Amino acid sequence: MNEWLKIALSPPVRKRAMKVALLVGCILALINYSDRVLAGTFELRDLIKIGMTFFVPYCVSTYSAVGALQEAARKQAAAGR
Repeated sequence: MNEWLKIALSPPVRKRAMKVALLVGCILALINYSDRVLAGTFELRDLIKIGMTFFVPYCVSTYSAVGALQEAARKQAAAGR
């Protein structure tokens, strides 16, 4: 777990996850909340949901990147044996 967190918190993984979260989060927020913004019915709870709309893609991207990096390291180690 310690190694997983070390990779997840590394600058390249965080930077990539932020880019994915911004792109996917903006698209999802527009799809899900543009009607409320335009109608003027936007509420505080919508802000919390929008925050989660960005947080979920960040987590998915981080999880995927760490898994890919760990798998590549395992394959490299196996090839070096």
